[in-house]
Amino acid sequence: MNYKKIIPDRELRLKILKLTEFIPDKPMIMLQYWIKTGRKLNLKDPKRFTEKLQWYKLYYRNPLMTQCVDKYEVRDYVVSKGYKDILVPLYGVYENVEEIDFDLLPNKFVLKTTNGSHTNLFCEDKKKLNLKDTKVVLHDWLTKRTSKAGREWPYYGVKPRIICEKYLEKDKNNDLVDYKFICFNGKVSCLFINAERFSDENMKFGIYSRDFQHMPYKRKGLRDTDSLVEKPINYEKMLEIAEVLSRDFPHVRVDLYNIDGKIYFGEMTFFHGSGYIDFEPDEFDFLLGEKFNLKF
Repeated sequence: MNYKKIIPDRELRLKILKLTEFIPDKPMIMLQYWIKTGRKLNLKDPKRFTEKLQWYKLYYRNPLMTQCVDKYEVRDYVVSKGYKDILVPLYGVYENVEEIDFDLLPNKFVLKTTNGSHTNLFCEDKKKLNLKDTKVVLHDWLTKRTSKAGREWPYYGVKPRIICEKYLEKDKNNDLVDYKFICFNGKVSCLFINAERFSDENMKFGIYSRDFQHMPYKRKGLRDTDSLVEKPINYEKMLEIAEVLSRDFPHVRVDLYNIDGKIYFGEMTFFHGSGYIDFEPDEFDFLLGEKFNLKF
């Protein structure tokens, strides 16, 4: 079922999800999985990566996950692991929109919510920023979004706030490549790479092996990177960071950036795409599922 064609407006879809918050997690997850993948969810003996992510939502409860999905609190976790130097410089954290003094911010910055997805605002020139519209958007992100959209329980305990970070400059190809390390029990299995990510229509998605070889799999609906992404400088250091940050969990995705060899931390995500995604060929869902051991 192509639910995005039926309801193309993302904000409307989010409003509908907010109205369904009363539905318990398990039946809602089963319904969402069917709507978004067209498959019946197998929770008794999950084999697919996407099925195991749903099981992970329902039955694995590590309180540390709530800290790590909070885009502000996770900074302390990264520091505790010895990687303070990879944190993106922080300009401020705000309980509400009115706390933000835009006059004190630099000309370029990024605003994001601590508990959201698709809630990032990139400002490349403050003089061109419409403050009134910006404040409305930020207020809506804080007050109108539901933390239960994908029924990912760690977000239920995250207090919605706004953080302001340094604007990371694009590379020589006018891009900011997002390296997403897929980790199981403290070991990197593979990478999901987002390139040309500043446009949803043009974004490319590639799947690479641990040794940075382009793999013959892709995410359905997104253009493949082919083999255009170069192995970044200090790649082995990125592997080390991802594995240290992931050691406390059976599975987590660790996102890093690399600008001319300088590594920056992005975020940690426990449920990639909320587990409602399709791969091509479909066998990759099973291959990745084999790496995900639910016996912990």
